[in-house]
Amino acid sequence: MYVYILVMSLLVVMEILAEEDSDVCEMLGSPEFPLLSKSGDIIIGGAFSVHSQIVASSFSLSDAPDPLICTRLNFREFRFAQTMIFAIEEINKSSSLLPNVSVGYKIFDSCGSTLPSTRAAMGLINGQERTFGNTCSGHSTVHAIVGTSESSSTLVLSQIAGIFQIPVISHFSTCACLSNRKEHPSFFRTIPSDYYQSRALAQLVKYFGWTWVGAVRSDNDYGNNGMATFIEAATKEGICVEYSEAIARTASKEQVERVVRVISRGSAKVLIAFLSYDEMDALLEAALSQNLTGLQWVGSESWITAHHLATMKYSGILYGSIGFAIKKAKIVGLQDFLLQVHPSQDPQNHILKEFWEETFGCSFQSSLQETKQCSGSERLRDIKNPFTDVSELRISNNVYKAVYAVAHAMHSMLKCGENSEAVNASCTLKSILQPKEDVNFSLESGEKVYFDERGDPAATYQLVNWQMNSAGDIVFVVVGSYDASLQSGKEFTINGLNITWVTESFEGPISVCSESCPPGFRQAMIKGKPICCFSCITCAAGEISNSTNSAECSPCPLEYWSNEDHNKCVPKVLEFLSYEETMGTLLTAFSLFGAGLTLVVSFVFCWFRHTPLVKASNSELSFFLLFSLTLCFLCSLTFIGRPTDWSCMLRHVAFGITFALCISCILTKTITVVIAFKARTPVNTVPQCLASYQRMGVVGGTFLQVLVCVVWLALAPPFPHKNTIYAAERIILECNLGSSIGFWVVLGYIGLLAVLCLILAFLARKLPDNFNEAKFITFSMLIFSAVWVTFIPAYVSSPGKFTVAVEIFAILASSFGLLFCIFAPKCYILLLKNQKVKKSSLPIFVEFFLI
Repeated sequence: MYVYILVMSLLVVMEILAEEDSDVCEMLGSPEFPLLSKSGDIIIGGAFSVHSQIVASSFSLSDAPDPLICTRLNFREFRFAQTMIFAIEEINKSSSLLPNVSVGYKIFDSCGSTLPSTRAAMGLINGQERTFGNTCSGHSTVHAIVGTSESSSTLVLSQIAGIFQIPVISHFSTCACLSNRKEHPSFFRTIPSDYYQSRALAQLVKYFGWTWVGAVRSDNDYGNNGMATFIEAATKEGICVEYSEAIARTASKEQVERVVRVISRGSAKVLIAFLSYDEMDALLEAALSQNLTGLQWVGSESWITAHHLATMKYSGILYGSIGFAIKKAKIVGLQDFLLQVHPSQDPQNHILKEFWEETFGCSFQSSLQETKQCSGSERLRDIKNPFTDVSELRISNNVYKAVYAVAHAMHSMLKCGENSEAVNASCTLKSILQPKEDVNFSLESGEKVYFDERGDPAATYQLVNWQMNSAGDIVFVVVGSYDASLQSGKEFTINGLNITWVTESFEGPISVCSESCPPGFRQAMIKGKPICCFSCITCAAGEISNSTNSAECSPCPLEYWSNEDHNKCVPKVLEFLSYEETMGTLLTAFSLFGAGLTLVVSFVFCWFRHTPLVKASNSELSFFLLFSLTLCFLCSLTFIGRPTDWSCMLRHVAFGITFALCISCILTKTITVVIAFKARTPVNTVPQCLASYQRMGVVGGTFLQVLVCVVWLALAPPFPHKNTIYAAERIILECNLGSSIGFWVVLGYIGLLAVLCLILAFLARKLPDNFNEAKFITFSMLIFSAVWVTFIPAYVSSPGKFTVAVEIFAILASSFGLLFCIFAPKCYILLLKNQKVKKSSLPIFVEFFLI
């Protein structure tokens, strides 16, 4: 829009100033003649950067600006211009394409800059003839324009030509901004948009694992837009750009050297060079002076197949470069046509003379003493330069296709009279090619040419690698391809085995900000650094990462845990008190020892069952008590081993019933002692009553516990449970109580019996001392109570299998306490002092059991 306003303003200014200054067109920079021209029924305009530099002129508000002067002949661009002429000559010779219609051309020099491009656009649209009143002509002299080679220049050309609906077909402008149909409705091109190339470069960088790259670009629409698209695509692929420097075509030597210093100081080993032809020249000269080597260059289509760069001069810098290029083609007859270019074709044409002088280093002016005289007999066949080199016809083929696209579109438009071989008048009056004309044709080589709705061709590229042949020359080897029309994920193919790198590494250079995090680690961002710069942190316990450069660690499932390397989830260790471990073995040994010792005591009592001491100890209750103690020792074994449904129910029920039986026996024995000393009935009648009472006491005390256990098992029985809460790294196999109330009722009932027994034994402590069993019962109950009182906090606070160990320890400790306190003194008397025990020395209550 701003160009439209500018042009319209200039036209108004031209009308105003025309009467005062006849040189107003020269003020706009309009040249007198095009560089190359030929008349015809149809005129195709051309704009090429035949010169790549302009001489800056001084500007003044009072004086007219000096005409622009373009310098530094560009041989490759001159070849593009000659390729356009070659294609037009072929069309004129064709009997099937535009028959009876001659095609001419007007080629202007855009000088690789926007201001000369504006001058060229005005010259192409307006022409050079002057109309009455000394104003510039208002009729276009061309039907279509081929050019230019720079995106910025093409933007200007397209917007100016678009005002007059003159199609512009570019052969080398790749900026994605030109695909905007609202701003460039009449723009077409035969080279793919950078929208695809930038994304292809991002995929290429990702393919080789380069996550840390540097970037340098042309400071124009081509470089800025292309690099912006690349950075956007690269960011999505997880690639970071360490730096992004710009080089303008008019940049000073110091500015370019500063860019090289930035590159050399960077840590990235891969450099993305989105540069135009001339900016690449300037960068390489500065890189050569600062000995910038060891970088892997990734190039854009602008320079990746430039033969003048593939020389020994730059081989130390660019060897192994890789990048996308336009598909190479062969144009039959072009080389012979180029070799026939000679100043004699148009002796008055200054560009032909300049070309000849630059090619052979001579001059047609005899007055110059330092330069040899051009004879005109020099042969282009003897010269090897970008003009004569047709081994890499890529962009030249785009020029060729652009010219044929115009011809085919014009052929379709001029085919108005189907029954007439000649072109009718209504067709010839059309001076402007309609931009909406569909184009779809094939060249003689078989290549198809067409444009999509944005005016872009099919986006296909060849992946080119700079390698050295046996002769030591740099050659461009195709190692892959990119076709944007294919499905996602299949558009990019590469043969990595055929690639030559800047380093000797077979797998290519490594360019990362941080070394890859191996499995078992995760990336941790470093504050103030890009996402590609990270530190590697070991995954936390219970988490794993099984891939390289994991952003996060994944938690293991509930019953799994991370291995030592944190790269695999393994089943958690199952923890329970087993017979095989030391603690389980020791507890088992003590349990069996206690049971065996109880059996020994039982055998001793059985052996001395007729002695007064055994009879006085209430032998029936003693054997009941020894039996219950044996069960107490053995019930601890049910707590050892892997918990199962049956073992969980058995361990708690067996514990509750056996201890209830044991304490019931002791309570009954205590009551018997008290009754024996306090009895007022005749001696011969008391023992019979006591025998019935003590059996009822034992059975009744035990039956209540059995009843509680039956209710517990019926309502909420214990069951095996995998405890994953207490210890995250292991699974504790334990018996869930099912009902905590049931467990504490069982334990509380045992405690109640023990308290009653302790109270009664304490009350009987002052009975006659010569055989008072109450004091031994009192001491045993104190030990029993102390053990189980300390058991409660230890049981609650002990983790895992130690909970079970504490319970077993309490069972064994209380059982040994009862066994030793009650039966050790009696065994001592029976085994060591049996002969000294007389009936007369026994207390009075013993007589109840001796009758």
